[in-house]
Amino acid sequence: MAQWYLAADYILEAGSVKRDGAFYRKLFWTMFKLSAFTFGGGYVIVPLMKKQFVDGLGWLDEQEMLNYTALAQSAPGAVAVNASVLIGFRLAGWKGALLSAAATILPPLLLLSVLTYIYEAIVDNRVVAGLLRGMQAGVCAVIIQVVMEMGGTTIREKNGFGCVVMVAVFLAVAFLDLHVLAVIVIAALIGFVRMLFIFRKGGGVRR
Repeated sequence: MAQWYLAADYILEAGSVKRDGAFYRKLFWTMFKLSAFTFGGGYVIVPLMKKQFVDGLGWLDEQEMLNYTALAQSAPGAVAVNASVLIGFRLAGWKGALLSAAATILPPLLLLSVLTYIYEAIVDNRVVAGLLRGMQAGVCAVIIQVVMEMGGTTIREKNGFGCVVMVAVFLAVAFLDLHVLAVIVIAALIGFVRMLFIFRKGGGVRR
């Protein structure tokens, strides 16, 4: 949970950053495209955000993206919206957060509004069913990629605490059938206790 603290620190530092109109248009359009062409849930959008904001635009570094992912999946609500709000706030304060949230929500809102009118016509369509099955396979591949990238970063940084928590959470969810919410709360409490111990020892934040 050191990622959670670091992410919060980054956000506070960037809350007053000033940007011009071109930047806000770029931010909105980037978030809108990511949301419009991402199918399969919030975890699918995370690697696409990384490619855009870290590898493409260079507005964030990889560690920040990892931190925001940890925050987004720990907070209530949709991961995609949470991540967009955090990134928007990091880049341009509250204005960036609201703009990013609107850009992320608009595509599914518009699409679902249309689908409600044609659902009965397509629900039993074999072509649509085939498309959905293909999308499910693609989504699985993208999620595996996210796990490999985030887990690989933790391992490469020799983050012993992160590795232990990662393995423990996987075992708890996969084999003990614990509820995901309970696992996240327990992991958060463990991380909180660890950070208190580090601060009392005068060691600062350790990853």
